[in-house]
Amino acid sequence: MTKVRTLILRGPGTNCDAETAFAFQRAGANVTSAHINQLIRREVPLSDYQIFVIPGGFTYGDDISAGKVLANELKIKLGQDIHSFIDSGGLILGICNGFQVLVKAGFLPGGDGKEQPITLTANDSGRFECRWVYLKVNENSPCVFTEGIGRMYLPVANGEGKVVTSGKALPDSSIVLTYSDEYGNNNPGYPDDPSGSEGHIAGICDASGRIFALMPHPERHIRGTQHPRWTREGARKDGDGFPIFINAVKWARGI
Repeated sequence: MTKVRTLILRGPGTNCDAETAFAFQRAGANVTSAHINQLIRREVPLSDYQIFVIPGGFTYGDDISAGKVLANELKIKLGQDIHSFIDSGGLILGICNGFQVLVKAGFLPGGDGKEQPITLTANDSGRFECRWVYLKVNENSPCVFTEGIGRMYLPVANGEGKVVTSGKALPDSSIVLTYSDEYGNNNPGYPDDPSGSEGHIAGICDASGRIFALMPHPERHIRGTQHPRWTREGARKDGDGFPIFINAVKWARGI
């Protein structure tokens, strides 16, 4: 059986590409890591892949705002390539900085590359938040990546993770993940919701469910021994983030 081909984007300041590549390899995919300039020069054609991933990090130092420079590069220099990739049925995953990039490039929430009434901005705490959080999955979401998942426990690491929308910018089905407390409470305070996002949003998708972005890091919890309390509570074989990668690879085999 031909393996699913996954392309992981790198740019100046990307720092989670190796972990993300390992997660997809463990899920059974062939993985290529490519710098943004390789895509711009068409040395690495996006059309050769079934899954396109923008991993976490601080691309271009987040100097203008988180993910904005890379978002402009994708929109202006690779916009048509990405539209064609979406039209062909490909999957797109954005993690942390990748979430910020996809939103600011206009590929989420609508997937059409147009300006969107949503952004990510500084956390209410006014500081970088690095902690583990509980997440609830919207069972009514069409998201391919979260099929069969109910709850997750994943780490976050960001300074600009607060989702802000203009009016009713997101239909309920586009909200894939929300922060909760350990008991599943839907209206958590800080630090269970580390950013203060509207509606406690932690992840969204487009209407097709094939473009998905989240602020927490699933690639940092793919093994049970990555759980911060595994020595006390016992380790499972797989971490809570691993099914996201399994789902993506399984779905992409049908493309």
